[in-house]
This record gives sequence, C-alpha cells and structure tokens, in this order.
Amino acid sequence: MKVKIGFLVLSVLAFSAIIWGCSNDSVSTSNLTDDDYIKSVITSGYDNSQSNEDNLMSQTISDLNDGYAISDLGTTNPIDSLKKWGRLITNVDVNFTITNEGDSLKDVSVTRNITGTYHIIGYLNGTIDSITKPYTEVLKNNLTFKRINNSSDVRKNWRLYKTSMLNGETVTPQQGTSQVQMNKIEVYVNGTLQYTYNGPDFTQNVFTTKLFGGTGIPQIDRGSLVELKVYTTSQNPDIDYVAWHWMRNSFGFHREPFRLISQTGSGPYQRIYSKSFYLFGNHGIGAFNGYISANTHASIYDDNPALLASHETGLIYRVTK
Repeated sequence: MKVKIGFLVLSVLAFSAIIWGCSNDSVSTSNLTDDDYIKSVITSGYDNSQSNEDNLMSQTISDLNDGYAISDLGTTNPIDSLKKWGRLITNVDVNFTITNEGDSLKDVSVTRNITGTYHIIGYLNGTIDSITKPYTEVLKNNLTFKRINNSSDVRKNWRLYKTSMLNGETVTPQQGTSQVQMNKIEVYVNGTLQYTYNGPDFTQNVFTTKLFGGTGIPQIDRGSLVELKVYTTSQNPDIDYVAWHWMRNSFGFHREPFRLISQTGSGPYQRIYSKSFYLFGNHGIGAFNGYISANTHASIYDDNPALLASHETGLIYRVTK
C-alpha cells in the first residue's frame, strides 16, 4: 500500500535552524585551526540554510534517536505482539582522522561510537510488558573538505566537497552484519530505477555536494512516487525488521517498516524488502538525511537482551521543487 508521508514540517525546520544558528554564532573561530573548524562543522553544522549539505552531518544522532519506544507510522497489526519500540541514544563519542591532500583538500574519516538501549513494549504471555536491551554501535562516514579561500577567518576557507553514505552496525551484544546485512539499495522514482547503492560497506558510495556540482545525490521532486528496495542477507529464518527513518515530524513519526517481497535460500536467506511513498507536497526544499536500518527479528520480538543485531546506512537526498 502506498502512503503519503509528510517527512518534515516548518516547525521542525525552524527549530533545527535555531539550533544550528546558535551553535555557529556561539563559536569563536579566532583561535581555531583549520582542522578544529572542520570538526566543529561536522558536529554543529555550517549555517542556517537547508540547502547546504554541510549541515546534515550534525543531525545524524538526533535523526536516529527515538528517545523511547514509539509507534511506527500507520496502524499496529492486532495479532502482532509488538506494540512499540525505539532506540534511546545515551552517549556519543566522535573521533576524527584528518588527512591532508596538499593544501587544498582534507579527507576526514568520522567514527561515532554510540551507547544506548532499545526500549520495547509488547505482550508477554498475554500481559503488556516493557523490555530494555543495552547496545553499542559504530557509525562511520568519510568526508572531503575543499579549500575555497585563504582568509585569516577559517570559516571562509573550507566547504564540504564530498560525503560518503553513512554505514553502521551494532558491536554488542551482537555484531550487526554477522546476523543481517544490507547488500544493495535501489531507489525508484515514478516507477523508474534512478539510483543504485552497493554495500555492505555503504561508505564506498560517495556524493559531491551541490556547491561543487552535486553529482550522485538523489534528486526528488515533491509529489514524486518513491520506492526503496533493500537487498539483504540474513542468517535467521525469522523475517528481519527493515525500516526507513527520517527527522521526526510534528506527529512524532520518523520511522516506517518495509515489507518483504522476495526470499530465496535456506540459510543464509537472500531477501528483498520494499517501501513505497509519495514525497509530501509541502516537503521542504533543500538537502535532507534519510536512513535505513535492518534489525534481526529477535532484536525487536525476543526479550533476551543478548539477541540484538542491526545494520544501518544513511544517504542524502535533495528536493529541488
């Protein structure tokens, strides 16, 4: 079933703009090195414009942090024992490795070490109960900043030139890709295959930002019919839980599950999942983050805290009209 989703609303964009603006205005760059300034852009954003991909890196954690157990967009299946679930991110440790390419380019490898808990609310033996599952996860992506000036003000010297897709997986209690891994993502726009991204290490997919040509970034118009197909390999006979994530909207929704459309093999299992939606007619113009996660069935439906494995990726998409 195709549904119309309002990914973002003006109030959310306004709040995000305030956060970015305050972060940048409060940082003095007079004593910052080039590397320090680049780190600040990654963690706090570049400016208040939704058009600049430089701002998207600072939103990753807030976009993925459910805060607590939440409902998926749509109705809950009445025969499903799961009522709500969500990941609460309690700590993030960000590490940077910066490599210079002459005087004009800086390659940055960003690693986010995440600590958190899955919160699950469901029925156990006919009684509603809540379960907490601690986990750790590592998210990685690769960036390149390009020098555009030689000013004494470091803010005027560097802009984001290239960014890879995000790639991440749980480390504990189980390594994500040892249980379920995404191998390929296809993006169809109005019924036509437009973009293909290969995994399982999705950081190999690199986009050029709009300032330098914007190649590779999905361009999607408001009102377009979008279908995402995710190809996975799973070690488990139970169907995994694959979901699309976006910035929380005014109704509190920012996650929706895919449906299984194909399965082959008897272990490991090759599966294809699909999610179709219309891009909301009032969607904001600019660049945005989207994320796909693949969780094992036991991560969500089993009360054993030792069973939790997830593989995640994130990509940028641009709405132009």
